[in-house]
Amino acid sequence: MSEGVNTGVPVDVDEEGYLVDYHQWDESIAHTLAEKEGVGELTPDKMEVIKFMRTYYEKYGFYPIMRYVCKNVHQAKECVNEEFIDPLKAVKIAGLPQPTGEVVAYLERKVA
Repeated sequence: MSEGVNTGVPVDVDEEGYLVDYHQWDESIAHTLAEKEGVGELTPDKMEVIKFMRTYYEKYGFYPIMRYVCKNVHQAKECVNEEFIDPLKAVKIAGLPQPTGEVVAYLERKVA
């Protein structure tokens, strides 16, 4: 645990900026994480992506395929890349646990 997220309530993040406790996430934390990641304002479209990612993770216990996210929120097939630049930033802002090396490699491959 390297630092807290300043939302008025103590929230711990790891060295990479991922929430230590996935269940502490709320929209105010998402806005703070987005600011720290340089994503800018969380528009309704961005929040729709974030919320779908969380719902999917809660239901299946795994990270969703990014194109599946976009399809299910009725946005362009590359919406995560367009809205967040980097899918790993979207994962972090969604408060999901830090992905394993295999997931990171897959997400980074999709960005390139």
